Amino acid sequence: MTDAGLRHGRASLGLSFGVQGVAFALLVTRIPAIQDQYGISDGLLPVFLAAVPILAGAGSVATEKVVARVRPSVILRWAQPLVLLALLGVGAGREMWHVAVALGVFGLAVGALDASMNMLGVSLQRAYGRSIMTGFHAAYSLGGIAGASLAWAGARWELSLLASYLPVVAVLLPAALIGSRWYTEGMGAEGKRPDGTEAGAGSGSESAGGALSFKLLLPLCLIMTFAYIGDSTVSNWSAKYLQDVLGSSEQLATVPYNLYMVTTLLGRAVGDLGVRRFGAVAVVRGGSLLAAGGFAVVAVAPGAWVGMLGFTMLGFGLCVIVPQTFAAAGRMFPGNSDAAVARLNIFNYVGFLVGSPLVGALGDAWSYRGAMLVPMVLVLATLVYARAFGPETARYGGGHERPRTADVG
Repeated sequence: MTDAGLRHGRASLGLSFGVQGVAFALLVTRIPAIQDQYGISDGLLPVFLAAVPILAGAGSVATEKVVARVRPSVILRWAQPLVLLALLGVGAGREMWHVAVALGVFGLAVGALDASMNMLGVSLQRAYGRSIMTGFHAAYSLGGIAGASLAWAGARWELSLLASYLPVVAVLLPAALIGSRWYTEGMGAEGKRPDGTEAGAGSGSESAGGALSFKLLLPLCLIMTFAYIGDSTVSNWSAKYLQDVLGSSEQLATVPYNLYMVTTLLGRAVGDLGVRRFGAVAVVRGGSLLAAGGFAVVAVAPGAWVGMLGFTMLGFGLCVIVPQTFAAAGRMFPGNSDAAVARLNIFNYVGFLVGSPLVGALGDAWSYRGAMLVPMVLVLATLVYARAFGPETARYGGGHERPRTADVG
């Protein structure tokens, strides 16, 4: 694989992450409009919302099986258009079964998309010989901000869902298909470079690099779950917390999530530099401590502005954990990284499913201030497993010779 090929593969994969960020934000930020368009009751809405991550988990499981025969780039090439078309279907339907089918397809395709994107990201990082994974997730965050802004504009101008979604899909669908021509597996599913040399040589124990062991992967699965419990807490409860607990205005209550998204983007934009300089272990530990401190600040905040400081800390802290967890799974199983990433990706959806109802139940039964301490403790538990990120320091931060492609831009 030439340096130019790797650069093109990196750019096309970054585009894919960005497109996915736009699509997902357009869906989740217009949930009230979807509920109104289809007449979904408040009691039935949680069923629809839970179905999407459950089906996404199923899609990720299926992807783990399929990549034994089909390259991740092929799965990604067709899953991304399917996600965009499903989003369009959500906006175009009128009957309850229409939205049920569209959301079902969206969920399954998102699972395949998330898994295959991160598989390619892990293989490209191994080919580069240095941390680039966080940058891909920065592209996702940028896409999420763009999608949320487009959703705000659609709501502001009282556009229908179809009118909001159609122009976006019309632009992003051909862009994604064209970009998919340059998808690159930097390292193959067998842990080999395109020239046939071993990708996992000298990178860890042979037992860890071959067959996938869930026992070895479990610490990373827990970290992924804890990170998404924290993320879903901010996504689902920041506005309510600021307004109901800290006494802010309705308008000010919308600010924390925007701050969280912006700080997530900024943190991910520089996260790879931090990993190259200090190693993944130090970066993940620092992010975990900062995120836990953010939850603590939110829990004790006397007013809205201090609460927003806490949510800002959360964005900077949580943003590095997820991409580095995927990267660590690829290093742990260099000969079976695709399966490891697909298995790990399931726990993205587990955290998303657990986080929101967990905080809501604790808030109703106890207090919302106390409920914020639970994700704080879970994020702190990441420190116990931080050594699972260790190979990054040895390979890229400890003075060892890097692969020839390490200086690719």
